[in-house]
Amino acid sequence: MKILVIGSGAREHVIASTLLASEHVNEVAVVPGNPGMERDGLRIVNLNSKNQASIIEFVQSNHYDWVFIGPEVPLMEGIVDALAEAGIPAFGPTKQAAQIEGSKDFAKQLMARHHIPTAAYKTFADLDSAVAYVHEQGAPIVIKADGLAAGKGVTVAMDEPTAIAALEDIFLDHKFGAAGAKVVIEEFLEGQEFSLMSFVNGTRFWPMPISQDHKRAYDGDQGPNTGGMGAYSPVPQIPQSVIDQAIATIVEPTVQAMADDGIPFTGILYAGLIATADGPKVIEFNARFGDPETEVVLPLLQSDFAMAINDLLVGKEPDFTWDTHAATLGVVLASDGYPDHVIKGAAVPNITLDADSHVYYAGVASASEDDDECDTEVNETGLIGSSGRVMFVQTKAPTLAEAQRKVYELIPDEVPGMFYRHDIGAKALNN
Repeated sequence: MKILVIGSGAREHVIASTLLASEHVNEVAVVPGNPGMERDGLRIVNLNSKNQASIIEFVQSNHYDWVFIGPEVPLMEGIVDALAEAGIPAFGPTKQAAQIEGSKDFAKQLMARHHIPTAAYKTFADLDSAVAYVHEQGAPIVIKADGLAAGKGVTVAMDEPTAIAALEDIFLDHKFGAAGAKVVIEEFLEGQEFSLMSFVNGTRFWPMPISQDHKRAYDGDQGPNTGGMGAYSPVPQIPQSVIDQAIATIVEPTVQAMADDGIPFTGILYAGLIATADGPKVIEFNARFGDPETEVVLPLLQSDFAMAINDLLVGKEPDFTWDTHAATLGVVLASDGYPDHVIKGAAVPNITLDADSHVYYAGVASASEDDDECDTEVNETGLIGSSGRVMFVQTKAPTLAEAQRKVYELIPDEVPGMFYRHDIGAKALNN
């Protein structure tokens, strides 16, 4: 098989690498990809992922069997619909079904109609009404831009001034553009968060091992929200009974609700959940693999990933077999200033890996020899940081403690121009 993956980050790197590991796959191309992916034998194709016509032409002229869509934006723009119209199989939800991520208000209304447990909420389209509601409810309270905001549109406000400042950022300063045309304001929920992703095909689904992301930029969950600074799997402080309850009360009814509402979901349904005293509740849904959760979950897959997706696309029963006797943990190296004022151009370090460890590249670019940033490390990897999250260092070990120890031994103590959290996995190990 020849497979095309759409996307350019560490999530797409692990998706494409896992697909390429199949004995049934002889080529995986990534649009637009990044130069770090080439180190794992992936073909990088310099096409704009927004140009649906060029992608369709490329797939057809190069005889790719099917397409896997990694990020949310192409899904919201209807890439699956366009591919289907051209007769090209694609794994991902339609534009209409992807609204479960594209609009938090849409997701909240779906959950309300079908009695799926989530935080109480109200949606507002103007600042004055939203501020009045904050004063009425008090703090702590959660402010969410309705649309896509690259994982940064959520403010957990522990006091009213912080909540109002977040609303002003959205409505007055238009910090998130069109994504902030509406705001969802939710009650604050307490408990451990975890991510439960599932492969979905219509009304059937296959859950993956759970994982836990670390959203805040700095150690001890300090600093601004980010797209994610690290993750691990499994999550031992979340008992199996809670996972089973989440599957029964959240995942299954959501998959069924989408079908009942005439917008059946195919692809990856990501449920961002919180284990409250009243049981698991939904924080958010995504219509694709999480990032960085994918980088610690897919390495636990023992069965053939490419064949399983191929079987789903043709209506066969897929095989998903997971390693239940190992743990994975990974750490994001981010450019200084991330997420608010990213300073690009740092040299990407060359990390020595063993068979159970990987580097998945995200915001990297090739460095030419006349770049001012070029130094010895750049010459080793040929890469510099070109965005906020630069790379993800992941390892697998028999226990979570061993995985944590090993991954931090792999990463240099100091990486000029970059920073990382030193406490990924601490919530589990210190629990």
